[in-house]
Amino acid sequence: MTRFAFDHVHLRSPDPDATGAWFVDHLEAKQKGRQEGPNSLRVVLDLGGLNLFIDRVPATTPGTPPAPFLGIEHLAVAVTGIDEIIKEMRDEGVRVVVEPHDVRPGVRIAFIEGPENVRVELLERS
Repeated sequence: MTRFAFDHVHLRSPDPDATGAWFVDHLEAKQKGRQEGPNSLRVVLDLGGLNLFIDRVPATTPGTPPAPFLGIEHLAVAVTGIDEIIKEMRDEGVRVVVEPHDVRPGVRIAFIEGPENVRVELLERS
């Protein structure tokens, strides 16, 4: 048995409900829960098997610098039909940061920008 297993990714947002809705609307995430306390709010999503926790922070919290930077830079999700997905997302107003392109034979990627400047890589393997 492995001693370590992946559990979750944690995002911070001044509006976890809106951030969570973006992931539901554009990346087909499923809301698993919502925990609210007197001074806290956490929205919990399932993003293709990944637990995504989105916690509320003050709007004055510093944001992520423009990529590239040290540390975790982006989330990557596997997709099928990347070119059509990018077209649909663009039509929905999603900002496409890097257009679909082949990085090597059988691997096509693109990047979009989510709430709070979270970069999301769409990755299609054939």
